[in-house]
Amino acid sequence: MIPTAYSKPGRFFRGNLHTHSTLSDGFVSPEEVCRRYKAEGYDFISLTDHFVGLYDWPIADTTAFHDDEFTTIPGAELHSGAQENGDLWHIVAVGLPKDFAPSKTKFFTVTDDQETGPEIAQRARDAGAYVILAHPEWSGLTNADARSIEAAHAVEGYNHSCYVDCARPDGCHTLDVLLMEGRRVNLVATDDAHMNGHDAFGGWVMVKAEKNDPDQLLAALKAGDFYSSQGPEIRHIEIKDKKIHVECSAAARVVFQGVGCKSHAVFGESMTRCDTPLNKMGHSQWVRVTVVDRAGKMAWSNPIWLD
Repeated sequence: MIPTAYSKPGRFFRGNLHTHSTLSDGFVSPEEVCRRYKAEGYDFISLTDHFVGLYDWPIADTTAFHDDEFTTIPGAELHSGAQENGDLWHIVAVGLPKDFAPSKTKFFTVTDDQETGPEIAQRARDAGAYVILAHPEWSGLTNADARSIEAAHAVEGYNHSCYVDCARPDGCHTLDVLLMEGRRVNLVATDDAHMNGHDAFGGWVMVKAEKNDPDQLLAALKAGDFYSSQGPEIRHIEIKDKKIHVECSAAARVVFQGVGCKSHAVFGESMTRCDTPLNKMGHSQWVRVTVVDRAGKMAWSNPIWLD
């Protein structure tokens, strides 16, 4: 069995799914955000400014910045209702239509007349968006919070801005809790860049598609045809003869993760391929692959379901 990201036609396109500009609390214009990401070798971004009344509920029109090498997917970061800790929800919606109805969130505060987080997330998914549970560690999400967003396609497993600004970048525990409960959600790495420091170009997705086209990229995200990275490449994954086989850029270790504490690490020098028996994952219905290079940079596969 080969996950479709490694078997379907096309190539991998590099993109950032969580980005801010001067349309909300970012420090540079949408045009300059696009220029910088293109200059850094990205194929696409989604500009996801904060969808609140303070900023007139922006969904950026970035089509003027498209060319043969670079494109964008419209999006926004949605805020509505309270998490269990009382803080406002943060939910990224990539591929959000420009006529998406405003929420009742005028400022970054919770009010009684707002939709709940699960309600606005579901409304975004129903409108065609790819819905991401943003920065679980930074937000202080409880497991109950995470469970409540049934519309989520993915969890931010790594958020670079949260790493830079407050050393709370992780979401893999939240992801694994949902996986252990049977939720088929994926993992994304993002920047959440505001361009006010060193919060850009630290985490991205590699999306498999035939063309660098917004509709194709969005469809591939929904299909799970991508992996996430801080630098390393995951070039191939295949399950055969009761083993999982990985090909990657030069790695110091490849870690296989399953349900609960089940995991297995393979160590090597400039390792570009490795195998591990599936029985190392015990009774797990799924396995994830994490590739780590000599500098400690990681790449993460999406969960591979074994049933």
